[in-house]
Amino acid sequence: MVEIKGFLETSFLDWRGRMCGVMFLSGCNLRCPFCHNHPLVQSPESLDSLDFDALRIKLASLKKWLEGVCISGGEPTLDPNLPAKIQQLKKDGWAIKLDTNGTRPRVLAQLLADGLVDMIAMDVKAPLQQDKYDQCAGIHVNLDTIKSSIAIIKNSGVDHEFRMTVVPRFHSEVDIINWASFLGDDSHLTLQNFNPQSTMDPSLSTDKGFPPEIFSRYREMISRLGIWH
Repeated sequence: MVEIKGFLETSFLDWRGRMCGVMFLSGCNLRCPFCHNHPLVQSPESLDSLDFDALRIKLASLKKWLEGVCISGGEPTLDPNLPAKIQQLKKDGWAIKLDTNGTRPRVLAQLLADGLVDMIAMDVKAPLQQDKYDQCAGIHVNLDTIKSSIAIIKNSGVDHEFRMTVVPRFHSEVDIINWASFLGDDSHLTLQNFNPQSTMDPSLSTDKGFPPEIFSRYREMISRLGIWH
């Protein structure tokens, strides 16, 4: 059962150019070793569940400051009640951003067809090479579903970005270039540096992210390709 397990009243980071509230839904179909929200995936029962209607009331009290609601996870598209939740938030007057891993393209397509999403951020794990993607996702992934979601999002006309957390153990400069080249210059790619503070795979807790000067160089490299913001 998918439940709301976390809520941020205000975030400047989750929606580019907007202050938003963020709901975190439990459950995910991937097991990314560097996941920082792993309690939502591995032990959601250890987290308190939040009432959706109570959160709607809380959001109403923040209307003066917020410009939208981000629905994150976990993987929100696993929630069979996600369309109903978004429809209610839309009735309340909220713009909606959806975070997703892109493994459920049919759900994405239906949400977009119904006009329920104003912004999408899709996390991509690695270049679209089976062994690399599986390693970073922690399970075998059907890359056709990932490609379908990318195409659906790119052709949707909806504001969107693709995000990639880069981890020295898993990613190289060539990987970043390959992924950026695949996306092309009509989409935004945001690089996120690995943070070892909380990881699904405990062995990664002793790793480090890329040094600031190298990470900055990667961002500048993507910017020169015209797809980083």
